[in-house]
Amino acid sequence: MGETTKKASKTGFFKGLKSEFKKVVWPDKTTICKQTVAVVLISAVLGALIKVIDMLVQIGLDFIIG
Repeated sequence: MGETTKKASKTGFFKGLKSEFKKVVWPDKTTICKQTVAVVLISAVLGALIKVIDMLVQIGLDFIIG
């Protein structure tokens, strides 16, 4: 591969990347806020659920072992 071929492939890549980014439909600010709140709430609920299950398993193992 010559130097010009490498340069041409890089240029072609970035042109293709730019054209693909033009096709993306970016969400508006309210959609991003709603989705962020949903992700944070679901993460907190799942974290709490995992903690409760962990505590129950620990109590059960302590009862069996001790």
